[in-house]
Amino acid sequence: MALHWDTDRDEHLARHGVTTAQADEAFAHEDALTINPDYNSKSGLGIRTIGYSASYGDLLSVLSYFDNDGVQQGTTAFRANRKDRRYYFGQE
Repeated sequence: MALHWDTDRDEHLARHGVTTAQADEAFAHEDALTINPDYNSKSGLGIRTIGYSASYGDLLSVLSYFDNDGVQQGTTAFRANRKDRRYYFGQE
């Protein structure tokens, strides 16, 4: 399953050194961990998925939400931070 990405997200993700394809790869990884709601979500609607992207070569944190039409929209993705790595490896 792939997320829907608005066209402006390409430039945003590039600032993190990530492509939408790499984010989708991490999002769909068989061992991906989903935290819903995202622990940093102010609205309570944000979803954090931590997964491995082989083409990136590391764990990525992928943030998303469901829009009013039920489509899961990607918002950003970045190299997983220490906290997300602890969650992923069951240490948090």
